[in-house]
Amino acid sequence: MHGRRQPTLPIKIDSTSNGEYRPIPLDRPLAAANAAAAERLTENARRLGLDRRRFLSGLCGAATTLLTFNAAFAAKGVRGGSFALPPEAAFEDAAAQAALGSREFIFDVQTHMVDPNGPWRQRPGAAGGWSSFLSSLPQGRCGKSDPVDCFAADPFIKEVFLDSDTDMAVLSFVPALPEHNPLTLREAARTREMVAQLGGGRRLLLHAMVVPNVADPAAQLAAMERAAAEWKISAWKVYTQWGPAREGWWLDDPKVGIPFIEKARALGIKTIAIHKGLSFGGFPLKYAGCADVGRVAKLFPDVTFLIYHAGYEARRPEGPYDPAAAAEVGIDTLIASLKANGVPPNANVYAELGSTWRILMRDPTAAAHALGKLLSHVGHDRVLWGTDSIWYGSPQDQIQAFRVFQIAPEFQAKYGYPALDAALKAKVFGLNAASVYGVDPASIVRKAGADDLDRARAAYRERPAPSFATYGPRTAAEFDAFVKGRGVGPP
Repeated sequence: MHGRRQPTLPIKIDSTSNGEYRPIPLDRPLAAANAAAAERLTENARRLGLDRRRFLSGLCGAATTLLTFNAAFAAKGVRGGSFALPPEAAFEDAAAQAALGSREFIFDVQTHMVDPNGPWRQRPGAAGGWSSFLSSLPQGRCGKSDPVDCFAADPFIKEVFLDSDTDMAVLSFVPALPEHNPLTLREAARTREMVAQLGGGRRLLLHAMVVPNVADPAAQLAAMERAAAEWKISAWKVYTQWGPAREGWWLDDPKVGIPFIEKARALGIKTIAIHKGLSFGGFPLKYAGCADVGRVAKLFPDVTFLIYHAGYEARRPEGPYDPAAAAEVGIDTLIASLKANGVPPNANVYAELGSTWRILMRDPTAAAHALGKLLSHVGHDRVLWGTDSIWYGSPQDQIQAFRVFQIAPEFQAKYGYPALDAALKAKVFGLNAASVYGVDPASIVRKAGADDLDRARAAYRERPAPSFATYGPRTAAEFDAFVKGRGVGPP
């Protein structure tokens, strides 16, 4: 089932990977749920006298899909969490609006795109590898003559700012040296300006990629100075498990990590986003764990550490926090590291949900444990919304699924997990990130029609045309082709 073309659904629970982990095939019940959702979407559209595509684009379409998944999870005996919405939301606009149409401030701190004209395409084999891979995927065809253009600025803005409720985003980088990276700071800054010219103002912020474990670390530190001076970046992005020599590094390594953090402090940009979890094949596993996070958080209390993916491992089952299971990788290694170093909840460490929530959507019990642990041990004010879009297409389905997700009362009582009420979800969706980046949400979220971006979004939604596409590899074969095509490092 997972190797075939999957049905077009407004909520996408499938095997798509962001390229940092091998695709996880759907089990039979979830594959059957996808097929059942497709049938029910057609049935409910007919019931309401609507074109199927129009029904898919509305809230009732999303509700129909989530309710179908709920039934599949219940049949499997899943009891840790669920998508809480009433049955009538599948065909009553008012019920769907009440469940799925809330208007939080949404700040996505992990998004990605590609510069189709960047120097990476001149690297031998890069253009052929990426282009042939992307053009071979059905979900990668977007009507462009060059398939890499599907990942460019215009599709990025449409998927993130028009096809979703995202108000603000951070554009991040992937692990590669500048000459190999599929996104340049110049193109990222141009995209930021495109969003600003829509009237969005400060709605797109930028990371700068740093690779401290190179042969000439001083050159990377000098590059940090240039990035800070030229591009008005808001934070740094690093991958401790990656390096040009296929070797990782520790944040508190005195020759690598400490000089990097000290440089960030000296430049006055003291927010550092660190990929932890989603371990890369062929690289030492230990650096994907979070043992060093608590150590540097204690050493540098004035630095803000954003743990991307929250240390989550895609194929590692999530249960209640278990110190004995925190030896090497996984969310528990993050919690154990904070505890071992006396870093309390709501301190200077944040846990980010990019790809993590997207994968957890297929298993509400694992989702309940992961979210419950992070909120309890990292803190209600320290969990950040991220989606890893554009690899998964528009983040709207992730937003809608989180809006209605609830941790079961049984799990709240047994494990001390919090109830995911509207106030807590608002923190995760954007208020926590606003604090990190010094943003006033009230200055970003305005009434409809207040600026060109809001007007463009309102006009677009009169006749929406979402792609419901995902862009990453879905099968092991596609993943292998992706790894071969991308050359050095993960995507």
